[in-house]
Amino acid sequence: MNWDDTRIFLAVQRERTLRGAAKTLDLDQATVGRRIAALERVLGATLFLRASDGYVLTPAGELALKAAEKMEQFAHELVRQTQGVDTRLEGDVRVTTTDSLALEFLIPAITRLHAKHPDVRVLMNTSTQMLNLAKREADIAVRTIKPENPDLIARRLARWPTGLFASKSYLKKRGEPEPGGAFAGHDIVMYQPYMTGCRAPTLAGEPIHAGRIVSAVNSNLMLRSQIKAGLGIGEIPVLLGERDGLVRLWPDRTRSVPYEVWLVTHQDLRHTARIRAMIDQIVAVFETCA
Repeated sequence: MNWDDTRIFLAVQRERTLRGAAKTLDLDQATVGRRIAALERVLGATLFLRASDGYVLTPAGELALKAAEKMEQFAHELVRQTQGVDTRLEGDVRVTTTDSLALEFLIPAITRLHAKHPDVRVLMNTSTQMLNLAKREADIAVRTIKPENPDLIARRLARWPTGLFASKSYLKKRGEPEPGGAFAGHDIVMYQPYMTGCRAPTLAGEPIHAGRIVSAVNSNLMLRSQIKAGLGIGEIPVLLGERDGLVRLWPDRTRSVPYEVWLVTHQDLRHTARIRAMIDQIVAVFETCA
């Protein structure tokens, strides 16, 4: 089994369909199907059962999976370690972050990087999906969660309180909510993950059961945009709310857990010149803006 076959085998196993694997690998579906069939002929074993809900590993496939995952780990390690001594200020740097952090901090950092090192190209992924740095899905992550993987190096870029905000237009129409009133008579916009916990959701420590949830989103940028549009009252990092020109309500109240931003990279890549240059610019922008 060579590395190209291994990549295709792992993609089919993880996506469970040829179409999903083809999309991940940037290949066409027919090619993926042919490569899997050829691999099974070479090994003399059936690796997948074609079930109604997708491709399922056979017992032989389960054995192949263990070897394939080891091969993948060694392949990523080889690339990381060779990149780690790369002193060229050119080539690609893959960065993953959220849309809100990208807009406020990463785009200015990329602008500064391009002015100094125009041959470095930044490939930025903005989503709530956590990409795997150990598997080289990204070189740098700027996220709100500190990773636990000991092979990753994490640096905290910011630690902001989170406060309650509304637009001037909303307050002109609806006025401010009364503390202790559980947002009676008011519209609320929320960050969706806050609604899925075990406890009843709150804003700035205030229960929200008397208010009306107008919208729930999974993006901080969309939450900020809805507050700015006057759709309702919401809770966002204080620095970002002030940047948006919003009015902070109940300034003596904050969410118990602050909003933290972490810069993360793999320890094997920390000395790669182009990655180091990108990190330096991200840190500099946060130090200037935050």
